[in-house]
Amino acid sequence: MLFHVKMTVNLPVDMNPEQAASLKADEKALAQRLQQQGKWRHLWRIAGHYANYSVFDVDSVQELHDLLMQLPLYPYMAIEVNALCRHPSSIHEDDR
Repeated sequence: MLFHVKMTVNLPVDMNPEQAASLKADEKALAQRLQQQGKWRHLWRIAGHYANYSVFDVDSVQELHDLLMQLPLYPYMAIEVNALCRHPSSIHEDDR
C-alpha cells in the first residue's frame, strides 16, 4: 500500500540544541534504514519549510502508523496522510 505523507516538524524554540541535534541524527538514521528496506520509498524536503513530502510503501495502515510513531521527531510533528492508488493514465507498470 502506498501512502503520501506530509510531515511538518515544530521543535520548541527553547529546546536544548544538543537534544535537537541528537533527535535529528536519530531521525536521519531511521529514515535512511527505512529507505534501504524499501518502506520509505521517496523523501523530499519542502523548500523554505522544516517539512517533507514522503511516499511510504507498507503492507497495511497499521504498519504505516507504527513506523510513524517510532520516528524520533514524531512528538514534534504535524502529519497528514493520504492513501494512494494507481492512476489509470500512468505509463509506469510498477509506479516506482
